[in-house]
Amino acid sequence: MCRHLGYLGPPVTLASLVLDPAHSLYEQSWAPSDMRAGGTVNADGFGIGWYPEGDAAVSGGPVRYRRDVPIWTDENLPGLARSIRSGAVVAAVRNGTVGMPYGQSASAPFASDHWLFSHNGRIPGWPETTLKLAEQLPVADLLGLDAPTDSVFLWALIARRLHDGVPPADAVAAVVGEVEAAAPGSRLNILLTDGEQLIATAWTHSLQVKKTNHSVTVASEPFGDGEWHAVPDRSLLVATATTLQVTPMEGQL
Repeated sequence: MCRHLGYLGPPVTLASLVLDPAHSLYEQSWAPSDMRAGGTVNADGFGIGWYPEGDAAVSGGPVRYRRDVPIWTDENLPGLARSIRSGAVVAAVRNGTVGMPYGQSASAPFASDHWLFSHNGRIPGWPETTLKLAEQLPVADLLGLDAPTDSVFLWALIARRLHDGVPPADAVAAVVGEVEAAAPGSRLNILLTDGEQLIATAWTHSLQVKKTNHSVTVASEPFGDGEWHAVPDRSLLVATATTLQVTPMEGQL
């Protein structure tokens, strides 16, 4: 499994989200506290995606910094993270699934147009269990996958629906339902943002949320100060910087 976070709110430095807080994502890379038998460290790469100040969800889209090394080995990251501010951020550290490729292109967040996406979890039996789902995708989408991993494939399914005009929350919920039906026992904790709204799922793995009057933070594990709340399993979270809604997904899929 991996660890990830999403943030919407007033612009803050990347370091204030990823590096500096107690039990930050940086620390979770080697000392996670709630992997639920999904591994022990997250040392197979990392990535941070953000929207430049004043440019969220407009032309130009998000910026990403991804590496295929453990986050603690990147000597350039602290300086970069303390000099960059954003009001919309997605970041992740990766624990690669055995048998799947490694490399920068396999590290979240993944991007298309103005969207950023991250997946914490796994699809058991991939790719064989999802061959029927792959038939939904144009050949060009399959040939253009960033990396042959279950997370990138999951993103392709959602991105195709977004491209077809499906509302983002509906696109995420539909894909989660289809993947779970095809591969029961999937772990499908998803983060999706366009810089203004954040969609997340808790599906057979840990997810926490912290809400203030002006911001929302979603993460695999709590970090830093503030009051965190566990998102119930099999729930869909939809938020902006000032709103938050969590609804059960079972019975709606």
